[in-house]
Amino acid sequence: MRTNNAKVKNIIVSVYFVLIVLAIVLATVFRAFSHLTTNPFLTFIILLLGFLLLFFSVHAISKYFEYDSDGIKVVVINKGLLLSDHFNYREYKVEFHKDQLVAFKFRNYVIYKSLTLYIKNSKGHVKKERFNVTLLTKRKRRYIRQSLSKMVKNNSKPTQ
Repeated sequence: MRTNNAKVKNIIVSVYFVLIVLAIVLATVFRAFSHLTTNPFLTFIILLLGFLLLFFSVHAISKYFEYDSDGIKVVVINKGLLLSDHFNYREYKVEFHKDQLVAFKFRNYVIYKSLTLYIKNSKGHVKKERFNVTLLTKRKRRYIRQSLSKMVKNNSKPTQ
């Protein structure tokens, strides 16, 4: 099974555009926020920190996710959503044989969702790999869960 969240890229670009427009509006109506404090420098710092918090939280959440379980190996990729066509930044890729998967867990936080894979290496040690699946639709997460459950079930059967 193959799936990804490539369609979300336009939405994230729109969110960044809205954030930039918001920053410009806040800069032009700076005096409207003078009731926060009497010191204009402190008001500027509060607005700047609020904007940076919003900007970096969107940046942390917006990641491209790809899952491919066709064939013998499973490939899971997380990478940055913007500029990923030109630069290979924030990329995290795991490739493993289907029989190495021990377990998996989806975690749903308030605004962040993650997939944790427990993969057994050649020495028998289990390694934990974590991926950001926040922008993946509920339906696609369900398909991935079904695929991974099938692998774990096949791996837990005793060999004859």
